[in-house]
Amino acid sequence: MRKEKENDIPACVARAMDDYFRDLDGEVPTGIYDMVMACVEQPLLEQVLLFAEGNQTRAAEYLGINRNTLRKKMAQYGIK
Repeated sequence: MRKEKENDIPACVARAMDDYFRDLDGEVPTGIYDMVMACVEQPLLEQVLLFAEGNQTRAAEYLGINRNTLRKKMAQYGIK
């Protein structure tokens, strides 16, 4: 088992979720999955598109999704 790095994505998510639950202050959480996915998906798409130098076909391949799905998600988030 490898040692967890401070900036590993799972470690970042765990820290963010710990903070989220700590900040609830007695409120009952709902819709956590949709909230997290909405927070993560847009910057993920943006960064992969940057890495792919704007090439949507390549970005879709990197993401493991269909190019039309990528285009739909780009429109959803207003990514050009």
